[in-house]
Amino acid sequence: MMRNEASQILVAEDEVTVRDFICRNLKARKFQVVEATNGLEALALWETEHPDLLILDIMMPRMGGLEVLRRVRERSTIPIIILTALDEEADKVEAFELGADDYLTKPFGVVELMARVQAVLRRSTWTAPVEVSLTRSYGDLKIDLEDRLVFFKGNKVLLSPTEFTLLEQLVVNANKVLSHRMLLQKVWGAEYGNETEYLRVYMGRLRRKLETDPANPRYFLTEPGIGYRFAP
Repeated sequence: MMRNEASQILVAEDEVTVRDFICRNLKARKFQVVEATNGLEALALWETEHPDLLILDIMMPRMGGLEVLRRVRERSTIPIIILTALDEEADKVEAFELGADDYLTKPFGVVELMARVQAVLRRSTWTAPVEVSLTRSYGDLKIDLEDRLVFFKGNKVLLSPTEFTLLEQLVVNANKVLSHRMLLQKVWGAEYGNETEYLRVYMGRLRRKLETDPANPRYFLTEPGIGYRFAP
């Protein structure tokens, strides 16, 4: 179970009112908070403070949130939520392609903010139930659900918490067609259901990392108009 007291969140936002709103509400719920006013400061604080979650605004001075996201993802699977004033699907897709775990469009309320924070932290601290077989092998693909490790063709593959949770849902339901809504609610949370672009991007990420030919997947299959299926 996630413990707020053990969770430190880095909030990078140059707008004072927005940053204060986020930090005040996180602190009220017993989270530890580190604040940054620009991208370079956020990157430096991530390296020194080792937070459990990053909340990054896209438009920041000195370095934008997407560039911070890209640099962090080269070295870490830390959960990351992106903030932006824009509500264009292309911006969401770009953030997800770079490895963001979730996306919040300004303005947003306390309930939505906390739901997203709790959801990404929950995914990052997930542990497999005891009744699930913890190690599974499928040809070139080996998955250790207990230690959250994935190997493809003998090489360890770095997956973000969201990527791993999506993989886990598909694998433990092998050969079953899982609907878009079911996957969204199982992976992102009960308040999700219509954000099919999340799934489209993340399935693409899994295929690029765990398929020999991502354009012609062996394991991660699309069921048009319905959802996705893992084929062992």
